[in-house]
Amino acid sequence: MTEELPELRASDTDRERVAEVLRDALAEGRLDMEEFEERLDATYKARTYGELAPITRDLPAAGVTPPSPVSMVKEPAGSGDWAGRIVGGEGSSQWGVAIMSGFERKGRWTVPKRFNSFVFWGGGAIDLREADFADREVVVNCVAIMGGLDVIVPPGVEVVVRGIGIMGGFDQREEGVRGDPGAPRVIVTGFAFWGGVGVRRKLTRAERQRIKEQRRQEKLERKAGRQGEREELEGSSSAHRDALDMGHSATRDALDQARSVHRDAMEQHRELMREHREERRRARHEERDERRRGRD
Repeated sequence: MTEELPELRASDTDRERVAEVLRDALAEGRLDMEEFEERLDATYKARTYGELAPITRDLPAAGVTPPSPVSMVKEPAGSGDWAGRIVGGEGSSQWGVAIMSGFERKGRWTVPKRFNSFVFWGGGAIDLREADFADREVVVNCVAIMGGLDVIVPPGVEVVVRGIGIMGGFDQREEGVRGDPGAPRVIVTGFAFWGGVGVRRKLTRAERQRIKEQRRQEKLERKAGRQGEREELEGSSSAHRDALDMGHSATRDALDQARSVHRDAMEQHRELMREHREERRRARHEERDERRRGRD
């Protein structure tokens, strides 16, 4: 039995579940863009279940009409998210056929224990990224005659390719990639004649959106960091300019004082020179008068 643990640390998957509910609410008009951005920002900043739970308390969970917040209940250790996607049953679609046309299985659907697909002069897409699985191991049988089939799996799923190509090919690139604990195993079988079967791993739309939002947050943080560095540099430059201005002002004051002292000294020197000339002039007059008196 599980137990509500508000202080338990939340995982990236827990935050993504909440973000998906917010995106659905935005698409349905329950949230405007400003509210969506505020809640999404709070979602990716949340560290515990207690911080996540209030974000969707007034919103319905994905695909549910009555209001129901996203469950923040800790799953048993080792179960991960895959345990909830292995649902048992017969599967919601057993086969896909395209003759000079195409077919597609995607979105939320249940993959049966064996899914058969056939294309002739056509194409088909079998997208398992958002699918549930009827069993821990499922078989996707692909027959492509002068056509193509594309099997898309999410990261974490183990893929085994056992198909045969006759003047055609089976994509082996995902063969041998280790799956996540508890993840289903997908066996791709069949044959291709003048055609091909491709197997690719792709992120879900929600995961791409999460990565986009994460990159946006990182970009904003880098921008804020650069702004802080610029402000710090501007502050340092301003302090340097102030110090230079103070230094220049002190230098000007010292020069003005030195000029004033020099002017005073020059004035005193000129006054002494005037007195000296006046004294010599008086002495010459006295000497001239003395010679005149001697002649008389």
